[in-house]
Amino acid sequence: MPTRAEDEDWSDSDDEALSGVETDVLLGVPDGRVESDSDLRDAAVSRIGGLPALLPSREPPFPSSQCKNCSSPMELLVQVWCPFENSPMDRALYIWGCARASCQRQPGSVRAWRALRYNADYAAKLEKKKARKDAERQAASPTPANNANPFSVQAPAAPSPFNLGDQIFGQTSSSPFEPPPTVEVDKDDDQSDDESEASSTEDSLITAMASTTIQESPWTAAPSYPPIYLSTMAEYIPPAPKSKIPDNARMEDSADDDKGGKDGAWGLEAYENTLKVDLVFERFTRRIGHTADQCLRYELKGTPLPFASDKVFEVLFPAPPQDPLPVTGAAFKVVSPVKRSYNVSSIPHCSVCKSSRVFECQLMPNLINVIRAAAKDKDVDGDRKLTDAERIKAVQAVLKSNQSTGMEWGTCMVFSCEKDCCLADGGQDATECWREEHVLVQWDE
Repeated sequence: MPTRAEDEDWSDSDDEALSGVETDVLLGVPDGRVESDSDLRDAAVSRIGGLPALLPSREPPFPSSQCKNCSSPMELLVQVWCPFENSPMDRALYIWGCARASCQRQPGSVRAWRALRYNADYAAKLEKKKARKDAERQAASPTPANNANPFSVQAPAAPSPFNLGDQIFGQTSSSPFEPPPTVEVDKDDDQSDDESEASSTEDSLITAMASTTIQESPWTAAPSYPPIYLSTMAEYIPPAPKSKIPDNARMEDSADDDKGGKDGAWGLEAYENTLKVDLVFERFTRRIGHTADQCLRYELKGTPLPFASDKVFEVLFPAPPQDPLPVTGAAFKVVSPVKRSYNVSSIPHCSVCKSSRVFECQLMPNLINVIRAAAKDKDVDGDRKLTDAERIKAVQAVLKSNQSTGMEWGTCMVFSCEKDCCLADGGQDATECWREEHVLVQWDE
């Protein structure tokens, strides 16, 4: 069984310790085109691109998808089905991004929204499950025997690291870390619970599909990429490869070779290049290289993976204060490497309940490649169905537009309300809501 790993701090040297482990991160990977109309309308089906399957019963305002710079409607990048465990609320995330060149590196060109909707059927099941567990707890708590060993230690069951339900990304969880139940219950109740669990997914999907339809709304005219299924898998970091150099191997210095030039410029150039390496970006590429097709990383209340050492990195991973270095030789002091800690104090609080926001997910560079390839395939298929006159007209429209497109971000981090609030304007609890969350973007320089 692979071990678990936590990664709350950042340094240049501790990444090597994460090898041969399974992290708490769920990876979203592309899994084929969405062809089913029912899946396209189902909010519980996570996807890349396509039109949004809106969860609230009342249609959200269309300007939610508009870029804050050019005011044009943006394409949906991903829609993620991510309900919380033991919560009666259906939940989904929607992330839009503007592809206009003039809007790149501008705030508001990537926007994320959180949708909640009360699921009455699932809420009733949760109440029944809670009542059954309370009854079992009372029946299984007699007076302890006097001969019990006071020094025995029993490991408590580890809670889910994500605090998520079994339907994240619209799939059933198969985590090997969830301990099996040990309490014996009545046979009839057990069978009823099994039937309830077996039908929970179906009921949730029916509820999600009964949400807002966009057949006659401005959402149908919004630009969109071809829809692609977004499947999930756990992140696994394989062990580092063992060196193939024998222990008794002899290493020779090649500094005197003629290939280096008379002035040794070749060796000096290699050394100077290493000084320009962005260690944050190097770690980013090494980490995602284990699963290169990942388009999304999901770790509720986890730690984001920084793309580069820019202003966003300095804000999220501030360097700790250090004493000034001595200026005299007698006061020689060894300075240990800087250990940066993840800090969300700079993230704006929830605008509704004023609670802190926590990291939830981030988009990865491969998402741009997947979207670009899917759009190119769509154009090829469309050209085959066009007449010569229609094709010429389409080319002329592109030439006249003079609008270059293409997203240029390295990663987009989404921070959502820690309490996952669902409040009305007056502050009282609501049965559904549509809330914008905070997005930090690291651009690809």
